Amino acid sequence: MAEINWTAEAQQWLEDIFEFVATDNPKAAAQVVGGIYQRAQALRENPKIGYPYQSSQREVRILLYGHYRIAYLVKSDGNVDILGVFHGALDISRYSL
Repeated sequence: MAEINWTAEAQQWLEDIFEFVATDNPKAAAQVVGGIYQRAQALRENPKIGYPYQSSQREVRILLYGHYRIAYLVKSDGNVDILGVFHGALDISRYSL
């Protein structure tokens, strides 16, 4: 079973998503962030469940949750680093994955 590590940047993305959604609906914000976190837990059993991110030289993959893309790195030891969480409307190619 893979271990999942949320990078500081990924944690900041989750906080930003929460704050943005909470301005209109705090309950929905908690549900969205909780759902993203729960979706990422699927990586424990199957780290390669997401599709490969083709603009990366590393084994970066993308896991979908609703309108969000969870970018993660499968490390050589089989464990997973969550790199960021991006809304589908964002151009993630602007970020170094």
